Amino acid sequence: MEGNEPEETLAELLVKPHRALIMVDVQPTFCEGGALAVEGGNAVARRIAEFVETSRGNYGVVISTQDWHIEPGDHFSDEPDYVDTWPPHGVAGTEEAELHPAVSALPDESVKKGQYAAAYSGFEGTTEDGRMLQDILKDYEITSVDVVGLAESHCVKDTALDARSFVEEVRVFSDLTAPVSEELGEKARTIMDGAGIIQLESKNAWL
Repeated sequence: MEGNEPEETLAELLVKPHRALIMVDVQPTFCEGGALAVEGGNAVARRIAEFVETSRGNYGVVISTQDWHIEPGDHFSDEPDYVDTWPPHGVAGTEEAELHPAVSALPDESVKKGQYAAAYSGFEGTTEDGRMLQDILKDYEITSVDVVGLAESHCVKDTALDARSFVEEVRVFSDLTAPVSEELGEKARTIMDGAGIIQLESKNAWL
């Protein structure tokens, strides 16, 4: 080995190639001032950026998902019920639909979803070249996934649940997400518990 570069530990060699971080819908449209704001969304985006800065080496790939609605049919409504229908948000090509500035430079891969129909899970989206999220995980030989982003009660939950079909371990970092409401957050956490999804704070990620 040339030079004095430190050799990676066995643990680092094992973790790096096989764990992915999925940042779900960290977009201005879901943060304060956005069309469908989640309370605490901007703070979540900043905390995710800080976490990735210190933990990037633990991931084989960092993946972002975005709501990217072109014409999503009855997903949009002028009289939304906030269950199946919503006010316009994440409109393709708008500034609100881009990644939040705090995280825009972080992903290695990006998936857009919901172009022509409702899509809550990142596994319903595709990259620009047509790959789906499960294809990315396969390409990078991922066996474990960590999920963060917005909103915990909806797209984070659904993405984490779908990830269980493709990898051995799924974790959601409770301090790097936020729900639409605390009631819906509690319901989502119960569902994820029942599916075997590990929920913990990011400070405990590598203990």
